[in-house]
Amino acid sequence: MDDGGASRSGGRLEALAPGQAIPFGGDRVAHVSPELAAAFRAGDRLVVVQDTGDLLHIPAREQAAAAGAVGRATAAFARMGEVPDDAITAFFEAFAARLEDEGVWTRIAAANAADVEGARARGRSTTRLAATDAMRRDMVAGLRAWRDAAPPRGRVLERVDHAGWSVEQVMAPLGVVGFVFEGRPNVFADATGVIRAGNTVVFRIGSDALGTARAIVAEALDAALAESGLPQGAATLVDSAAHAAGWAMFADSRLSLAVARGSGPAVAQLGAIARQAGTPVSLHGTGGAWMVADETADAERFYAAAYHSLDRKVCNTLNTCCIVASRADELIPVFLDALEKAGQRRRGCKLHVAEADFDRLPERWRTARGVVVRAEGPVEEALAEPIADDRLGEEWEWEETPEVSLKIVADAAEAVALFNRYSPRFAAALIAEDPAAHDRFYATIDAPFVGDGFTRWVDGQYALNKPELGLSNWENGRLFARGGVLAGDGVFTVRARVRQADLDLDRGGAPTPPRAG
Repeated sequence: MDDGGASRSGGRLEALAPGQAIPFGGDRVAHVSPELAAAFRAGDRLVVVQDTGDLLHIPAREQAAAAGAVGRATAAFARMGEVPDDAITAFFEAFAARLEDEGVWTRIAAANAADVEGARARGRSTTRLAATDAMRRDMVAGLRAWRDAAPPRGRVLERVDHAGWSVEQVMAPLGVVGFVFEGRPNVFADATGVIRAGNTVVFRIGSDALGTARAIVAEALDAALAESGLPQGAATLVDSAAHAAGWAMFADSRLSLAVARGSGPAVAQLGAIARQAGTPVSLHGTGGAWMVADETADAERFYAAAYHSLDRKVCNTLNTCCIVASRADELIPVFLDALEKAGQRRRGCKLHVAEADFDRLPERWRTARGVVVRAEGPVEEALAEPIADDRLGEEWEWEETPEVSLKIVADAAEAVALFNRYSPRFAAALIAEDPAAHDRFYATIDAPFVGDGFTRWVDGQYALNKPELGLSNWENGRLFARGGVLAGDGVFTVRARVRQADLDLDRGGAPTPPRAG
């Protein structure tokens, strides 16, 4: 039989050689490094990222950790169909109550303090790692929001009636949802929101917060599962600090949805792994909002919007500001004033300016130096520095010092073009008094989140009153049939269910013949 030139083999990869050619992308080749060849052992896995040619080594122990966790979540999902919604409601209350318990929280906080100290010693950012009292309150509130949410599974979305029969389109659980996220302990609780719709969840958290995650599992999560009668494994942790465990989890085709949050390149890589395994993804790796002030901008509105968009560094913080040239002499000082005021409630400020526009800054901004708080500690830097236009989309991951980019544009259309070309296509705001300008902006900007004021509204809990599992930018294209805010009740599939009353239904019109005898 002609197989079209295809080659088949049932062998297993047991070793790699330095310089070994590995095809990827259909017509390109990557080569095995000496370090990879030396580290690879029989039983390990090699994942070839078809988008980039990255050769990812997954040691057998990390593969086993991920496969075991996904396996437990898969087995739990097989039982979730028999779990009543009341038990799911009880789970969220039990989880919240455990986090409210002072003894439980004391032990979680101790583990978190150790994580924070370890991360700080490695020069890592701890801005979002600390499990503060405010974070604790938000976790509890989020869990109780899911407790009180209407159960989505079984909800009839549509009913079509026919003569003698009907069809219903019914919401149903999707399956196992895999999460890889950075060191934010609150996301660990938020992600259990997918259980509200009858799904199960498996997590892999960054090494900085792994101790905190282990404590949450041991002190609160597992106890809440047992108390409510949910199957063990309905929420399970991949207990590994290695990035390879995350790669292995996202390469597992048993996942029904893969969700990644963290740094841009790492998230893009994880998304590529999941997609080539056939798993839909929800990604948010690069953030940073853009703000555009056009020729009709109100100076007070612009000032307030910029100031209130710089209260702390998260994904929806103002990152890049564009001002139209016709208003630049007036609005550049307004923007700089807002930036300085934002820095006064933090620790200083830092400005990056498009190279062509650097000379438009006041002399003080062009020559002054200041202290910028970096992950490794305070450092002295220039107050303002020029950057190329192709860096306008770079997200400034600041610690305590508000850091933004500034670009002067001919008009709002140029700003939109720059956003669509260079930004991660996430969040954008237009400051304008002209309603027609807002209509043009909305129609042409390639972003899932568009506003007319401060940018920090982009948040599921804040905007939609739903605990947010993740935000998705459009860096890898628009999302099919879903919004950019991923919430627990948005993770579902649709099943069709027929109810037949007329026993003589026949596509060919034939009646039911008499039964023999």
